[in-house]
Amino acid sequence: MPEERPISYVAFEGEMTRMERTNKRLWILCILLLISLLGTNLGWIYYESQWEVLEETQEITQQAEANNGGNAIINGEGEVTINGESDTDNQDY
Repeated sequence: MPEERPISYVAFEGEMTRMERTNKRLWILCILLLISLLGTNLGWIYYESQWEVLEETQEITQQAEANNGGNAIINGEGEVTINGESDTDNQDY
């Protein structure tokens, strides 16, 4: 174990003064970082509030006819699918 030696009062006061300055600088840095964080968050909130969100619903009505009375559906790929027979009376007009 290293032997303990007393240090002079002047050396102790010099170290304490240096540590106080360092602590003060660290507090200033923490406050500046907090202000920067709040500033950037407020900046993003302001930026995002400039845009207006619009939700549009669009209803498309289609009429489909089938020769045999079934339900014919044309999908977006151009294929025709028949979903069974209809239960309506097949009357020729």
